[in-house]
Amino acid sequence: MPYTAEKPNHTPSAERLRSTIAGWGVDLDPANRPAVPKEQFDLAATGAHWDFPERQIERYPRERSVEHRFLTPVFGTSCPPRGMSGLIRRYAYRFSEGRMLHWTLLVLADRVDVAESRLLSLAQGRPDNTFRETGIRAELDRHGWSSRVGQRRADLVHQPIDAARFIVPGMLAMGALFLLARGRRRPPADFASWRPARQRELEPAPRRPRVPRPAPHPLAHNADTQPA
Repeated sequence: MPYTAEKPNHTPSAERLRSTIAGWGVDLDPANRPAVPKEQFDLAATGAHWDFPERQIERYPRERSVEHRFLTPVFGTSCPPRGMSGLIRRYAYRFSEGRMLHWTLLVLADRVDVAESRLLSLAQGRPDNTFRETGIRAELDRHGWSSRVGQRRADLVHQPIDAARFIVPGMLAMGALFLLARGRRRPPADFASWRPARQRELEPAPRRPRVPRPAPHPLAHNADTQPA
């Protein structure tokens, strides 16, 4: 019954399970387990000649989780941390592996590493071939349209979303570059207000042009000098 302190025992007994399920409990007896010799700790049978394995030489500082007292005896060296992505990875290992921040920083470091690798390949004269590596050429040469139309494929639902995810950021970036180039080429109408305020303060105030006074009319001068 629910809502009571007593917990009913609904687990059937071993004899009942053995009689109703064929082969149930065949590994309960250690004599019937084929892996029993491997489960026994026999150091002489393993051939190991050490209590602790020989430590690998640490040629550069490696990341270590805070859960470990020291660096593991063996570690990978194929992808050493470098650049901004390496700094992010080292900072991520300051946090425990049980925190979301640890894994979020590692994912961010991977994305930064991709951007750094693309810039490095561009600087070395070997830029990424985006047209081929993203599969755009395969869509044109490898029956991309016919493999989708009339086919009951499960990945057809999210393919428009994938296309928008790659096309929209590219269009936004191109639009931002276009607006930036257009703004640099066309200065604002009020160029004086566009200059920095400090520069406007240091510049002298423009002088007003002097307007010459009109010469007096000769007849008016004679009228003033004649006696009444």
